[in-house]
Amino acid sequence: MQTLEFPTVDRFGPEQVLFVADPSAGLQAVVVVDNVAAGPAIGGVRIAPDITVDEVARLARAMTFKNAAAGLPHGGAKSGIVADPGMPRPEKIRLVRAFGTAIRDVTAYVPGPDMGLDEEMMAHLRAVTGRAVGLPAVLGGIPLDVLGATGFGVAVAADVAAEMGLVDLAGARVVVQGFGSVGAHAARFLVARGARVVAVSDSRGAVAHAEGLDVDKLTAHKRAGEPVGTFPGGSPLEPDELVGLDCEIWVPAARPDVFTAENADAVRARLVLQGANIPATLEAEAMLHARGVVCVPDFIANAGGVICAAVEYAGGGRAQAFAAIEERIRTNTRVVLERSAQEGSTPRAAAEALAAERVEEAMRYRHVPA
Repeated sequence: MQTLEFPTVDRFGPEQVLFVADPSAGLQAVVVVDNVAAGPAIGGVRIAPDITVDEVARLARAMTFKNAAAGLPHGGAKSGIVADPGMPRPEKIRLVRAFGTAIRDVTAYVPGPDMGLDEEMMAHLRAVTGRAVGLPAVLGGIPLDVLGATGFGVAVAADVAAEMGLVDLAGARVVVQGFGSVGAHAARFLVARGARVVAVSDSRGAVAHAEGLDVDKLTAHKRAGEPVGTFPGGSPLEPDELVGLDCEIWVPAARPDVFTAENADAVRARLVLQGANIPATLEAEAMLHARGVVCVPDFIANAGGVICAAVEYAGGGRAQAFAAIEERIRTNTRVVLERSAQEGSTPRAAAEALAAERVEEAMRYRHVPA
C-alpha cells in the first residue's frame, strides 16, 4: 500500500478503517466499513499489488450507495489485499484464510468476491469467519460470477437506455475493457440483445474485429488460459487503443480510473455502462456529459452482483436473484437517467442524490429523536 493515511470522513463515514498484517503469511490488507445504517455491510475483497487506502475507501462508499440505491438491507464496505492475484492457488488460499482470521471480529462486514478472488475463496473466508457471500453452490451459494449476475445487470441498464432512445441495441458496436467475470458476461448478454462486440481487452492485451468478435469462442479461448490478444478471430491491438475506438457502447469492467481528464475527449461511444467500480474520475465524467456521452454510474449499472449476494444472504435462489436484478436495475437506471435529464446534472450526481437520500433515511432510524 502506498499510503496509510486515514481517508476523509464525512456525514456517511467511513465508520471503521482496519489495517491488517500477518508477516508469516505475507498478508497486508485494508478494510473500510463505510456505513451500516441499513444493515451489515456487504462488499467485495479484491487482490492486487497496487491497492491503496484511497481506492478501497472510494470503493466502500460506492458500495454504500450501490446497496442503498438497490434498496438492500445492507450498508457498504470494501477490502483490499496487497498481493499478486496470479499467485499459485495454494498460496492464495493461505493468504485468504489469514485475511479471514484477521477480520473474524469485524462482524459488521460480510465479504464477497471481487477482482482476483472467486467463489472457492469465499468458501475459505466463510470457513474462517463464519460469514461470506458469493459462495459455491454446494454451500448454498448463488455462483454470481459463473451465472454472470453483474454482467446481466449491465445489459439490463442497456435495455433501459435503448427504451429511452439513447442507443439502438440492434447492431450496436460494443467495446469491453476487462474481459473477465463481469465483462465477458456483459458481452454475452449484450450480443443476445442484438449488439456486436467489436473489441475487448484483458490484463495481457486486446483484440478487435470491426464486424464483431465471436464472444462464445473468445470466452473459450480465455478459459483455456490464453490472453484475448492471441484470439485468432480478430486483430491484436494495444489495450490503450480501446478508448478511442468508434462504437456505440463502451463497457469498462476492470480497474478504477480508466477514463480521466487526459483521455475522456477521445471516447467515441454514445453510452458508457460502468461494469467496473469507479472506472472514471469525476472530471472525466463531467467531460463526457458535456459532450453528450451518457454514463450509467457504477453503483447503478453493476449492482447485479451485490443484489444477487443479498438474495443469497437472505436464503433466496437463482430465479429470485435474477428477478430482483431485473426489477431493481431497470427501475433505478430509468429514475437516474430521467432525473439527470430533468436537472441537467450528470447521471452520477443524480444517482448519488438518490442513494444519499436513502442512506440518510436509514441513518435517522439509528438515533433516538430528541
